[in-house]
Amino acid sequence: MGSNGTPKMFISAGEASGEHYGTLLIPALRRLVAEVEFFGLGGRRMEALGFRPVVRSEDVAVMGITEVVRHMPRIYREYRRLRRSIAAEKPDAAILIDFPDVNLSLARHLKRQGVPVIFFVSPQLWAWKKYRIRSVQRYVDRMLVIFPFEERFYDDHKVPAEFVGHPLAELGPPEVTREAFARQVGLDASKGWIGLLPGSRGKEIRLNLPEMVRAAGILGDGYEYLLPLAPTLTEPQRDHIRVLLSELLAAEARPPRITLVEDARAVLHQARASIVASGTATVEAALIGNPFIVVYRVSSLSYAVAKRVVDVPHVAMVNLVAGKRIVPELIQGDFTAGQVVSQLRPLLDNERARAQMEAHLRRVGEMLRGEENAIGRVAQVTCDMLRERIHA
Repeated sequence: MGSNGTPKMFISAGEASGEHYGTLLIPALRRLVAEVEFFGLGGRRMEALGFRPVVRSEDVAVMGITEVVRHMPRIYREYRRLRRSIAAEKPDAAILIDFPDVNLSLARHLKRQGVPVIFFVSPQLWAWKKYRIRSVQRYVDRMLVIFPFEERFYDDHKVPAEFVGHPLAELGPPEVTREAFARQVGLDASKGWIGLLPGSRGKEIRLNLPEMVRAAGILGDGYEYLLPLAPTLTEPQRDHIRVLLSELLAAEARPPRITLVEDARAVLHQARASIVASGTATVEAALIGNPFIVVYRVSSLSYAVAKRVVDVPHVAMVNLVAGKRIVPELIQGDFTAGQVVSQLRPLLDNERARAQMEAHLRRVGEMLRGEENAIGRVAQVTCDMLRERIHA
């Protein structure tokens, strides 16, 4: 607790989706605990709400085995800064959001400091690294999960867990009209629009965008192509993406028109269909009801290791929730421009195929809604734990 008696809360949100949940949680917690100080790992949007970043999420957001290894010295340096801040400031409670490579280590340190730990958005231990369940059992007081099958997994492993629903399931559709959006970003509203969502990290974009551009080149100029940029990308990363896109378009005999935009949800709401890299954006597409295909590519080493250790029937979360393949998956070698076009065309041209996928996506949306507001429930659990700690 601060010297003025104000409760202190440590939050760790190291990726774009985690920072989005952090921006929702901070005001929800303030409605329950009027005076509370937030610090830890977070991004610009959280900082705008009064969060004090010890480490910025933009500085540690990497993915994949080879990427983590290459950036390990910097990640570990920032991790030590977070540990020192916990020891110095002695928070009254901690919320760790996803980002397991860092957050499970932070959970151990927090628990040893006597800080109650809430983990929101489960690590995908059910898919791989099941040995890490021991760390969760020892160092996490409450696991709050956003997919229904995860609650069963943790129950089976004697971890206090609760399915709170997926926060994105509670959002209404974007309010911007097609005509207004077209004016904002300079699009032709008379054409069909296709969303290109290659991921939120620079490495993902470099690996996924080239094949998306080639597919757009095959589909031709009868469509407008929209490429949203994640808010966690830094200006140098954005500049690099602009250069990459320019180079990719220059290599096309008939380059498609691809427009960079800021609002991924508006893209998914307005697009005829989308090509979406595996990740949170696939859940957003499902909840909005936009027909889409899932693609993904990582480094060869990351993929070779993942093939040996990942044990799931599907890659796309929407398919795991549904319990069957409701959206096509093109992963690694299967992710080619020709395959993308062959899987996407029915969703553009065949009304029956579109209607069937839309019905499946509505069902997934129903499964992802909790009994109450997800962020509100996380805030309430955290508030209860904070009060127990203060009055103990």
